[in-house]
Amino acid sequence: MSLSAATLQTVLEGRPGAVGSPLPSAPGVVLYKVMGKMFAILTLKGEPSVIVKCDSHLVEILREQYEGVGHRSHLDRRFWICVTLDSDVPSDEIERLVAGSYDLIRAGLTRKQRAELDALS
Repeated sequence: MSLSAATLQTVLEGRPGAVGSPLPSAPGVVLYKVMGKMFAILTLKGEPSVIVKCDSHLVEILREQYEGVGHRSHLDRRFWICVTLDSDVPSDEIERLVAGSYDLIRAGLTRKQRAELDALS
């Protein structure tokens, strides 16, 4: 069963400190940030998909394992993947990838920013 864009939007917005803002230059695209750092890009128009940051060791494995995992952006293909929501990627895997992206970005925050974030949860 595929994950709906609305469900994924709820998952993204449920991450502590996550802020989603529509891109004025690209209608139907929402950029998600935590403490000003991007961790996901959700495309709602056309073929719904999400772009997330991923551990570089997993990127190739995921691309080989799932047809729904690819690259569709100007971001570094070694670290960022695009997951088509209505594809062979299971819902729980998409949610895990979103959580992983958030955690990678969170780990790169300063100690002060992480403390602020912890206070929100």
